[in-house]
Amino acid sequence: MSEEILKDILAEVREIKEVSIPAPAPPAPKPEGMVEEFKVFLSKYGVVGLAVALIIGGAAGRLVQALVNDILMPIITFFIPGGAWQEATLTLGPIVLLIGHFVGTIIDFLIIAFAVFWIMKIIEKTPLK
Repeated sequence: MSEEILKDILAEVREIKEVSIPAPAPPAPKPEGMVEEFKVFLSKYGVVGLAVALIIGGAAGRLVQALVNDILMPIITFFIPGGAWQEATLTLGPIVLLIGHFVGTIIDFLIIAFAVFWIMKIIEKTPLK
């Protein structure tokens, strides 16, 4: 191939590249006034959606907590001896470690995590997403 043909091909490829790459969108105009700027902030960061998610998340948390406290814990406490073990401490000089409370919190977490897992397994079988 001659050098002139290669230059023509290269020019065509450059033209194709310029046409195929879209130009960047122009920057959004700066909002004028505090109210407009606030509206842009709300829409840009999805603040309303985050607020709704926080409210629904809190309600779902209360629902799971009620399930654990009112349904699961009465069944579990039937098999676990009295709650005095939750007051167990370990004293190391002036330091008092609340071992029983920590173990009780771990057990509560595991029960809640299992309840959430169980609920999610049920929800996966429904059309809810």
